[in-house]
Amino acid sequence: MTDDTLARAKALGQIPRGFSAIDGVLAISDQAVTALVEQAGSTPLFIYSARMLADRVGRLRAALPREISIHYAVKANPYNDVLRAFSGLVDGFDIASGGELGIVRAAGIDPGLVSFAGPGKRDAELAAAIAAGVTINLESEAEAERAIGIAAAAGVLPRLAVRVNPDFDLKGSGMKMGGGAKPFGVDAERVPDLVRRVVRSGAEWRGFHIFAGSQALSADALIETQALTLDLAARLARESGAPLPHLNLGGGFGIPYFPGEQPLDVEQVGAALSRKLADRPAELADTRLCIELGRWLVGEAGVYLTRVIDRKISHGEVFLITDGGMHHQLAASGNFGTVVRRNYPVAIATRFGAPAEEIASVVGCLCTPLDKLAERGAFPRADVGDIVAVFCAGAYGASASPMHFLGQGPAAEILV
Repeated sequence: MTDDTLARAKALGQIPRGFSAIDGVLAISDQAVTALVEQAGSTPLFIYSARMLADRVGRLRAALPREISIHYAVKANPYNDVLRAFSGLVDGFDIASGGELGIVRAAGIDPGLVSFAGPGKRDAELAAAIAAGVTINLESEAEAERAIGIAAAAGVLPRLAVRVNPDFDLKGSGMKMGGGAKPFGVDAERVPDLVRRVVRSGAEWRGFHIFAGSQALSADALIETQALTLDLAARLARESGAPLPHLNLGGGFGIPYFPGEQPLDVEQVGAALSRKLADRPAELADTRLCIELGRWLVGEAGVYLTRVIDRKISHGEVFLITDGGMHHQLAASGNFGTVVRRNYPVAIATRFGAPAEEIASVVGCLCTPLDKLAERGAFPRADVGDIVAVFCAGAYGASASPMHFLGQGPAAEILV
């Protein structure tokens, strides 16, 4: 195939650093994926690198001010072995449902290190979290009254914080979680009254959770948002007339998925945060601070592997049909919030590093044209039996995809 033909291929996202090859086969944590597939017994398969998780946390700790705690957002990837790995790396965990509370407890995580955010918490979820000693991030005044009542009936002292809907959002974020009318959190102007109500109830007052957006790649945008968050927290603490024991600054750190995107400069973010904290308002002098991250910590550490089961040519175009698909990798298919479909980083794992020879689309086994993992990408020739790797699969992959669509079922998962 000529260079001109390959030039018409659609670009693929950039493969994250940290991966290597063994005899032309993709390696994860120095193990060839062919051996890992044999170990797991089949494809499709998610593989997560424990080394990359540790490296990520280490880099973050080095970049952030020493006083900033790191919390892991369980929704990004609730796989048991990933949670156990993080339990020795991070300082806290954030959940978004009673189901996730059960998952973190099954992983042996101390509920006292857990906070619970999310609108629409059921009474049973609140009761279980309060009984376990989890910090509840209250999303409304009505939720506060329910939590206080449930705790009183059980004779338990609840640990309550307020999730704030800030007056701003995170510029350039993939999902805006603050600013304007939102189902998340309490509008900033109503927060002081709610804080006073929580304090009067005798509950253990835990502070604020302020989350403005997610999946941002701009250091400048994150720096601005963190500065605004600190100023808002100080103002609300002052207006509430209550000390602020803890402030969750949210997260929003993104990873590059698509062609042309650049990694976030976390060192720049950390340096700016250090400067801001050196001149913090008096209301925050004794406040403990944390950042809550999911995708940035685990996203690039995961790879989805699926085997080519058919090679098909239709009207001159090559289709590599795999035993996996969008039921495990909804985001890579372009059906998880993206407006224009773009290619994730995808490679032929059993031809890793080989030059491109053809334009091919990688599609899954589902009976829908939406099931597309890579569209008209430039790849080395792949045949039946070859393994395709979809990168950036560590976050919002296995648990955020419709695994039971068409009765397909889940993929296997392993941590290496």
